[in-house]
Amino acid sequence: MRIRILWPAGQATAELRSTPTAEALWAVLPISSRANTWGDEVYFDTAVSVAREADAEQVVEPGTVAFWTDGDSLALPYGPTPISRDGECRLASACNILGVLDQDPQVLRTVRSGDSIRVEQA
Repeated sequence: MRIRILWPAGQATAELRSTPTAEALWAVLPISSRANTWGDEVYFDTAVSVAREADAEQVVEPGTVAFWTDGDSLALPYGPTPISRDGECRLASACNILGVLDQDPQVLRTVRSGDSIRVEQA
């Protein structure tokens, strides 16, 4: 499953793993939302509400596509967040891991809080 994430200043694509959360997201695409930023992370609401999976993680690599179950949101970290230690990508809480961006995650630096975001099948 491949997705495309679009915002006014750019876009990114990602390959999703076959997980219950990824399949739930895939089933409701396309979705439109508004971006929020938290340090070097972009997150936004989705039309999906799922439980935390057993392999959920809080510290991830830049470019990870994660699902924050506490906020029903996709979380796209590209660097440290306000709770990171030593430059790591630390999410607000453990998140379901859906996949990884295909390109340099620094492209997410062009997303501004309040930007319109669209996620669609690629």
